[in-house]
Amino acid sequence: MSAEAAAQPTPPDADASPELRAALLDTMRAMGAAHLNVGTAGNASVRLPSPACMLITPSGLPAERSRPEDMAVVGTDGNWHGLFAPSSEWQLHRDIYAAFPDAGAILHAHAPFATALACQRIDIPPFHYMIARFGGSTVRCARYATFGTQALSDAAIAALHGRSACLLANHGMVVFGRDLQHALALAIEFETLCEQYWRTLQLGPPVLLSAEEMAEIIERFRWYGKPRG
Repeated sequence: MSAEAAAQPTPPDADASPELRAALLDTMRAMGAAHLNVGTAGNASVRLPSPACMLITPSGLPAERSRPEDMAVVGTDGNWHGLFAPSSEWQLHRDIYAAFPDAGAILHAHAPFATALACQRIDIPPFHYMIARFGGSTVRCARYATFGTQALSDAAIAALHGRSACLLANHGMVVFGRDLQHALALAIEFETLCEQYWRTLQLGPPVLLSAEEMAEIIERFRWYGKPRG
C-alpha cells in the first residue's frame, strides 16, 4: 500500500472523544516543553479500537497552534478523517500498533541527545542499569530508511523487538507505552539516558554491566512500576 494516507468523508471510528483529543495535544505540547521536539518535528498517537487504529497529531502543524479537533483519526487501511492530514509518520505508528499489542500510545521525537546518538548509528549498551527500563540489555538503533516509508516501519519494528524504545538512524527516537502518560514518561527517561551516555562517551569508553548483572536487573524490572494483582 502507498505510504500516502487517503482522506475520507466520515471517520472510520467514532471513538475519538474530545477528552482523548485534548490529551493527545497536551502530550505533544509536553514533548516540546521537555525539549524533545522543536517546531513541527516529531509526532504522537494513541491507539483506538479497530478499524480506527489511532488518533495522531496532524502534519506540519506546530503544537502551540494546534487544537484538539485538529488531531486526525486514521484507519488500519490508511484512510483518515480530520481537518488536517495526519503526521507523515502515520504508517510507522500504524505498523507499531499492529506489531505490538501492548502499545497504547507512541511518541516519535527528534530529541537532541537521542538524535546525536542515532546519527552515529550506534546501539546503547548496558552502561547504566536503567537500560533495562526499555525491555532488554541494550537499546537498538534501527537501520536508516527514508521517513514515512514502509522500510522505516520495518526497521523500527525489528529494533523494537523485545523493547519499548529504539533509535532511528540519522533521525531520532521512537517510544511506546501503555498510554499517553506512560509513553511520555518513557520518552523523557530515554532522552535522559541518551544524554548520560553521550556525556559518558566524552570521558572515554564506559564500563559496561555484565550479562549476569543485566539479567538480574531485567528480572527486577518485570514488576517495577506495575500495580499489584
